[in-house]
Amino acid sequence: MRTWFLCKVKYAKENEQGLLKNISEAYLVDAVSFTEAEAILYDRLASQIRGDFQVTGISKSNIVDVFFYEDADIWHKCKISYMVADGESGKEKKVTQYMIVTANDVKEAYDRIQESLGNMLVSFRVPDIVESPIIEVFPFERDEVADQLPEGNFRPVSEVAQNEE
Repeated sequence: MRTWFLCKVKYAKENEQGLLKNISEAYLVDAVSFTEAEAILYDRLASQIRGDFQVTGISKSNIVDVFFYEDADIWHKCKISYMVADGESGKEKKVTQYMIVTANDVKEAYDRIQESLGNMLVSFRVPDIVESPIIEVFPFERDEVADQLPEGNFRPVSEVAQNEE
């Protein structure tokens, strides 16, 4: 299961008049730890932000899924609720989850969440959608991890386990 971290970054940005103004922006990062989230931010933002920047906060997010559409750049946070049966007691329990989706407005975000979750086996409701302050999302990319590995005789763990049996 993915762990999404909400990260705040502060830096000086030049406005239209040429004056520097301190701003704070939010980013969502898929990482295994706070340390990795911070490292990903420094790696990705170093080429995007001119000058110095500072990571001022990192917290675990309650986001469980991200739906990206290329035709929009505004992130909307969607609250999804549905009922599931408790295996032991048989009683129904309400589950609430949060997801984000790119859309140009709230109506489009609602339509895209309905489309993205259309294959769910239980019926769900979307009681709340709000525009999110998140500027950009950095999902985990397997290719980046492979590029960081040094040269060597690496094999998948499954191969090693089969050979030892």
